[in-house]
Amino acid sequence: MKRAFLIHGWEGYPKEGWRPWLKNELKKKKFKVEIPAMPDTKHPKMNAWVGYMKKVVSNPNKECYFIGHSLGCIAILRYIEGINNEVGGIVMVAGFSDNLGYEELSSFFEKPINWEKIKKNCKKIITIFSDNDPYVSLKYADIFKEKLKAKIIIQKNMKHFSGDDGITELPVVLNEILEIAK
Repeated sequence: MKRAFLIHGWEGYPKEGWRPWLKNELKKKKFKVEIPAMPDTKHPKMNAWVGYMKKVVSNPNKECYFIGHSLGCIAILRYIEGINNEVGGIVMVAGFSDNLGYEELSSFFEKPINWEKIKKNCKKIITIFSDNDPYVSLKYADIFKEKLKAKIIIQKNMKHFSGDDGITELPVVLNEILEIAK
């Protein structure tokens, strides 16, 4: 059975934004879907988040797909670089590769990202950005394309893709997950 793990971002939670909609849509397509409430979301720490993902995912394999939003993207990448199994794919929404100037996010970037290990463990990586995101610039599209050979999708006027931005459905994510899960 295909499994999907939706990982929210900093100060996010499972029922926020487009995650509930995506969970329902993926369930209709026979995915087992989990949206874990990541620990201490106001003061996120990499080891706590990655450790929690290890418990939730348990047995990563090619039937596992990961969808991250914002800080959830780097949490997924840190998780993927720490396993020795290939997973089905990753879709990252508003992802980034440094702390964006926020000290609170520094634990995720204390060591260099192991891009090669991530590519070894995941062959299908899609990144989705907004052309008017106030936090995550489009420079990260170039970084992910260069470092991970990721497919880049740029959406118009989606800001940071959050519930606060009025984003309660995100069909592009559903379409990309269904495509890589074929």
